Amino acid sequence: MSLRKNKLREEHSEVDTGPLNDILFILLMFFLMISTLANPNVIRMSVPRAKSDTKSKQSVVVSISKDKIIYVGAKQIIPDSIESELRKYINQGDSIKPAVAINADSSAGFGEIVRVMRAASKIGASTSATVTGSDK
Repeated sequence: MSLRKNKLREEHSEVDTGPLNDILFILLMFFLMISTLANPNVIRMSVPRAKSDTKSKQSVVVSISKDKIIYVGAKQIIPDSIESELRKYINQGDSIKPAVAINADSSAGFGEIVRVMRAASKIGASTSATVTGSDK
């Protein structure tokens, strides 16, 4: 008879699913974070390589003082020889367009600035001018 009593007290085994929810949540967060770091929308492109050294843009600084004295670089020149002096600094055969930066005092007048700009345009250089005020 003891066999029947054991059959009546049969135990039902159950799996506790409480910790399973925590593990699934952690895995979900992990995959969401990793998927944002690895962007699949990135397009791989081949970047062109230079065959030779990259040339830097040629630039010449022309300064005009308040006394209308013109300097190309650090060398003082006479106003009639602006174009010939600029040709010494700028190579004509280069594929890079040269630039002439003009630094002028505000009391020098625009006539001198325009003279330098015309000489630079004859050579084929672009120009930019900066006018600074003199302290009195």
